[in-house]
Amino acid sequence: MKLKKNLILLLDIIGIIAFVALDQFTKYLAVLHLKDKPAYIILNGILELNYLENRGAAFGMLQNQKVFFVFVAVVILGVIGYVLFKTPNIKKYRILHLLLSLIAAGAIGNMIDRMRLDYVVDFIYFVLINFPIFNVADIYVTVSTVALVILLLFVYNENDLNFISFKQKRYREFK
Repeated sequence: MKLKKNLILLLDIIGIIAFVALDQFTKYLAVLHLKDKPAYIILNGILELNYLENRGAAFGMLQNQKVFFVFVAVVILGVIGYVLFKTPNIKKYRILHLLLSLIAAGAIGNMIDRMRLDYVVDFIYFVLINFPIFNVADIYVTVSTVALVILLLFVYNENDLNFISFKQKRYREFK
């Protein structure tokens, strides 16, 4: 059983690395092909690629708060690591592993940009709804968080999540 748990955690780590690599590769391509150039139109009036250096959080909030963002990312990664480690080795939790791995990859992908560049490279723009420019890591975090909320509200019940406990279990002797 321990071997299976270690294998699942190894797969989580490999998945996170692969997702981060994909995010970083897309950002590299954005810098290479979009920086200092006009927007690349994919679907006229709907979707375009448009380079942006985002020094804030979602929607450009909290500009130039690098230390805060890195701290939040580290805390989130710690919680995700704890939950992944504690998650039972049964089929019903596979989707939980995937969603948490995607959220971790998104946090790591944007944290790499903040640490290396002092900003996050964004480049995907939905013109149709004038949505703020975002990147692949943002997609990971947003879509996975929404799916996780749905999973927690409508699929898992309270007993399914008993494995997540920050309290020490106390054992009583029976007389």
